Amino acid sequence: ANTLAPFDALESFNRKFVDADSIRLFMVSNPKKITIKKLPFSFVEISNHPIKDMGKRKISIDENFYISGEDVENMKGTQIRLLGLGNIKISKNNGDLEGEFTEEEPNSDIQKIQWIPQKNAHIIKILIPKQLFIDDKFNENSLEELEVYTEPHYLQLKDGEEIQFVRFGYCRKDSQNQAIFTHK
Repeated sequence: ANTLAPFDALESFNRKFVDADSIRLFMVSNPKKITIKKLPFSFVEISNHPIKDMGKRKISIDENFYISGEDVENMKGTQIRLLGLGNIKISKNNGDLEGEFTEEEPNSDIQKIQWIPQKNAHIIKILIPKQLFIDDKFNENSLEELEVYTEPHYLQLKDGEEIQFVRFGYCRKDSQNQAIFTHK
């Protein structure tokens, strides 16, 4: 009898333990620049966890941000919502984006996007381990490296701390410049 549990089941089981104590952080891969006019504030406070009271982090901002290249490619229409920040009306999308902050209420139809402030973005490498052997042969692609931009709050976390990068998955902070992907 096959006694190995499917990896998906193991991830699901592990997520139940890790989720409650994992801080949430924004992370952007393949970054694209966006400049936002008429921002009415110079910082935002974002909860460290959507349910559990794990405090808030204060993020200093100006009009310059990074968003994910994948989010830019999948953009529909001229409105987006930057998570924890507000609605943005896009006025220019030709490589770099430009937009304007709007006071409109959140709309479930608007694409919700995570972001990183350009002025204090922190670049890290995420190591993504894959299957080491395939049919008894060493898999030369068993370790993927992904360079990403994350929030400056990452620097305040302890080495070994578990993080959930929003819309990416769980990682363990290995050092100031590196995290190791653990699971979705």
